[in-house]
Amino acid sequence: MKLFLITFGFFVLVILAMSIGYWIKRKSIHGSCGGIASLGLDKVCDCPEPCDNRKAKMAAEAARQQKLQQQERII
Repeated sequence: MKLFLITFGFFVLVILAMSIGYWIKRKSIHGSCGGIASLGLDKVCDCPEPCDNRKAKMAAEAARQQKLQQQERII
């Protein structure tokens, strides 16, 4: 239990140090290279319309959401 408390305290100190750094610098948190936003892109793909693979994934997700909603109605 003592080791758990020491580890938990360490993580709390690290998170506190990161939050103080954020408060001082007032910069948004981002990855080491700034992500795709640093390149001026809004999304990974600059296509005006999603590709077929992405459309299939979106359709599958919509079907899954619809199935979940139907199950909630039954319950």
